[in-house]
Amino acid sequence: MSNTVAVDCWLLSSGVSSFTSTSKLYFPANFSRKPRFGSNTIRASATTNGSSEDVIYKALLCGRRALLSMITLPLVMPCERIDNSVGAIAADESFQVREEIRKVLSKGKAAGVLRLVFHDAGTFEIDEKTGGMNGSIVYELDRPENKGLKKSLKILDKAKSQIDLVKSVSWADIIALAGAEAVSLCGGPSIPIQLGRIDSISFSFKLMAFIHLSTRCQKLTMRKPLMVQDPEGKLPEESLDAISLKQCFERKGFSTQELVALSGAHTLGSKGFGNPTVFDNEYFKILMKKPWLSSGGMTSMVGLPSDRALVEDDECVGWISKYAEDQSLFFDDFKNAYTKLVDTGATWKKAL
Repeated sequence: MSNTVAVDCWLLSSGVSSFTSTSKLYFPANFSRKPRFGSNTIRASATTNGSSEDVIYKALLCGRRALLSMITLPLVMPCERIDNSVGAIAADESFQVREEIRKVLSKGKAAGVLRLVFHDAGTFEIDEKTGGMNGSIVYELDRPENKGLKKSLKILDKAKSQIDLVKSVSWADIIALAGAEAVSLCGGPSIPIQLGRIDSISFSFKLMAFIHLSTRCQKLTMRKPLMVQDPEGKLPEESLDAISLKQCFERKGFSTQELVALSGAHTLGSKGFGNPTVFDNEYFKILMKKPWLSSGGMTSMVGLPSDRALVEDDECVGWISKYAEDQSLFFDDFKNAYTKLVDTGATWKKAL
């Protein structure tokens, strides 16, 4: 049996030269080093620089050295150019995901989508190293605290199904980016979101895949990944007082200031804080007035018990008053706290 192996040449691209070919390389080298013309002509671009072009051209005519040339060429490309290319690809992917989310999102749906973010990421615990933005909310919708979130997830599923036709994207990334888009759509700050989060997958699935790969099975049989639910009881309850709220957020790695800033998300929706589809600092202005203390009327329905508890704590009030006076400060602090919320505890395809 002949040991001859045919390797198709592919399009080579570097910072200084380009090369195209439809020829084949044969190993061991058994063809003349003299260029052959015809259907298998090796052609170099006339627009490239001579020195670098010659290196590639001659290497392709020298049998085994051709493959080495093609393998090592990318290694000598400037690192800066590679980094810029990777960054451009990441930015383009983020833009495409945002575009699909914008098609299905509206101001009336923004509050529900933002709530979805908090209920997926808010399960994180530092000591237990569990929870976080991992897409597990998809399998936790039957929990009492997640009531009403099925509609929001269904909205995002439309966007995800379109995105997955081009490139697979995790639920964690979709939800994190959708929350940022919801804030921006309603007049809030623009929040940059890095993609690359991995959804929660069971250990049994990972172990099975490792065993198959390590034994080099010719036919790799993979089961469908199983999502792991986060532990229950990790979200802050609506009935908590200020001290309990601060302790709860501290276990998640958030300060009192970040607790207050993130609570400002309740300015969206039907909780009674200003315009339900406008992201602004009305939440803090209304908290300072304590309208629930007035007799009867709809004002007694403003906010959750946990919202009202914040204004009874001196440390929280300090931040509430600052945000009520300075919307720009609130926007900046919310943007930073939101980014921390969707990044903390997440598992990434590559290190940040």
